[in-house]
Amino acid sequence: MIDKIRNEAQYQQIMGLIEKYIEKAAEQGGFHALQKAETKELERLSLLAEQYEDNVLKIMPLPVATISAVVQQKTKEMRLSQHKLAELFGMSTSKISQILNGKRPPDVPFLKAAHEKLGIDGNLILEQA
Repeated sequence: MIDKIRNEAQYQQIMGLIEKYIEKAAEQGGFHALQKAETKELERLSLLAEQYEDNVLKIMPLPVATISAVVQQKTKEMRLSQHKLAELFGMSTSKISQILNGKRPPDVPFLKAAHEKLGIDGNLILEQA
């Protein structure tokens, strides 16, 4: 049993085992369907991989999307101009522009409107607040 990943080959081996557990969980309807021993082994392997990535590979975490970026993406998908977005949110165009350009932090009315009018997940909003 590997207690520490010492090289790229071991890392790839561990990642292959993790992938097999993930595939098995997907086939069985979720991680709750794995046996207790399988869940413990998956956790152990995941920690080993994480330690190797942090200490050897120095994998940088993905940047967290900002509320502004998410709102901009949603407005693009919905084909809304900033003017139309301001109308939808009941705010001035200048306020919307300042928030989307990072010159002003999003306030509660903006965040609430983003959730209610654009359907942006409340958890994402809370993580950014």
